[in-house]
Amino acid sequence: MTDLRVTLCGVELKNPVIPASGTFGFGREFNEIYDISVLGGVATKGLTLEPRIGNPVPRIAESRGTILNAVGLQNPGVEHFIEHDLGWLRSKTRVIANVAGRKEGDYAKICERLDGLVDLIELNISCPNVKCGGMALGVKPENVESVTRIAKAALKTTPLIVKLSPNVESISANARAAERGGADCVSLVNTFTGMAIDIERRRPVLANNTGGVSGAGIKAIAVRMVYEAAHAVNIPVIGMGGITCAEDAVEFIMAGATAVQVGTQNFTDALACPKIIKGLEKWCAAHGVERVTDLIGAAKLN
Repeated sequence: MTDLRVTLCGVELKNPVIPASGTFGFGREFNEIYDISVLGGVATKGLTLEPRIGNPVPRIAESRGTILNAVGLQNPGVEHFIEHDLGWLRSKTRVIANVAGRKEGDYAKICERLDGLVDLIELNISCPNVKCGGMALGVKPENVESVTRIAKAALKTTPLIVKLSPNVESISANARAAERGGADCVSLVNTFTGMAIDIERRRPVLANNTGGVSGAGIKAIAVRMVYEAAHAVNIPVIGMGGITCAEDAVEFIMAGATAVQVGTQNFTDALACPKIIKGLEKWCAAHGVERVTDLIGAAKLN
């Protein structure tokens, strides 16, 4: 049987498959369908210092191979999460708290609050569909480095993942900036900025006008960016973007990812993550792979 265990910033995961932030809530609803303890971990819904009601509706639009969303980080706030969800989630699997803020100081405060309470913290500086500082902080390398440094300084024990935006000039430069700022890991890609137009109304479909594009249609671009980032830094990389099956996960791992996050596919198939875990084990067995870690970075350019 293939050993699917991976170690991420000193934290051991039973396998490399993690539901992506914003697609899995805090896991309770999915746990009614299957025992989420089978997962390598869970990246929580994006958390802010105060509760957020999110953007006006409509805020979801489907297209061919993609989804466009402008949910706007709707969440109950970090204190509610700590009181009502954290203990239960920790009893099931590793907890990766995804956190967001309007300005650099917000990131420091929420990181300090969660330090030592969760297994890993994922810094969301790349959400394209909220009217706050997060997206701006994730575009320029100097801003990525600055907010990472401030967040890292607020942490004593919990490793820091920085989630990178694909809407940038150079993903390699931004990955290196996060590393310089003290990131223990980078995750990518977050959604691409997009728009859908209602041709009958002659107006954007989303109330927010633009939103984040995710789903199977972005996979090839995401794999390329993960490859570039993984070969630009000396810290682990978590890959995501359009993963729908075990073979997709293998691609990201071969591109250099230590672990993967599955997002939009959770909406299409609530059993997506356990299916990918089983499929990954089956693929490795069929190809004589004893440890999934042997696949990390295995792809070489022609």
